[in-house]
Amino acid sequence: MSAPSPSHTLVYDGDCRVCTRLVGAVDVLDREHRVERLSSRVTGARERFPWIPAGSFDDALQLVATDGTTWSGAAAIEELLRVLPRGRWLAWTFALPFARPVAERFYRWFARNRYRLGCGEHCRGERATS
Repeated sequence: MSAPSPSHTLVYDGDCRVCTRLVGAVDVLDREHRVERLSSRVTGARERFPWIPAGSFDDALQLVATDGTTWSGAAAIEELLRVLPRGRWLAWTFALPFARPVAERFYRWFARNRYRLGCGEHCRGERATS
């Protein structure tokens, strides 16, 4: 029996330790193989999704459904939690009043400061040159 085809692709910064840790958590939660994990650093990854602006891959996680629907940042995490059977118990928190705007602000802050929070030299260099 073959594995089911993934319904979504999670595009992340494969050089970022924070991002790769998140993907490790997705590996644990995704027992049904619903989400393909793809580093944006892999040759051809960015070209696979030409509608996503190039800079967006460096700014935030991208989650893309097979129909092309795309979520970015905190919205990508919210949708990812809905897709993963073991993540659904957390997805409801986004329905709380003000949860989405707060989550998005926190995500943007975290992404800007990720090199201080465990990413390392790669992100520090990316931020210094951008």
